Amino acid sequence: MKASSISELKKELNELPAKQLMELCLHLAKYKKDNKEFLDYLLFQAHDKESFVRLVKQEIDEHFTELKFQSNLYYVKKSLRKLLRIITKYCKYIGDKALAADLHIYFCQKMKSSGIPYHKSQLLINMYEQQIKKINTLIQSLHEDLQQDYLNDLEKIN
Repeated sequence: MKASSISELKKELNELPAKQLMELCLHLAKYKKDNKEFLDYLLFQAHDKESFVRLVKQEIDEHFTELKFQSNLYYVKKSLRKLLRIITKYCKYIGDKALAADLHIYFCQKMKSSGIPYHKSQLLINMYEQQIKKINTLIQSLHEDLQQDYLNDLEKIN
């Protein structure tokens, strides 16, 4: 089955009455948890991205607090990958490269200050270096003034 293009979907959605459009949105939200979370973000949190970023940072802090009690690097690696998937999902929700760079920088800062012996595992070293590359890519796409601010933050964690 071939999916319709975005322009075709947009034309069809313009034809629908408001009640039917609401039912379609609710049906999408029931279909998958990610759709429900994204709809929640768009309706309740998209107007204040800064407070949303604060909530994400609190969630990152909670994950790192749980990791302090984990001594096995294998489970630390799995938990960090899970956290990175969550951060990436939230960055897609936000759609702002500056805030995405801020979240990834915050993750790297927490990783360095957490006391996790990530230097003992090549996988964790690679994960950290991938985040640095991602941050550099995000920074390069920003305005020059913002680039300098984020480059200074990046230098602090290197």
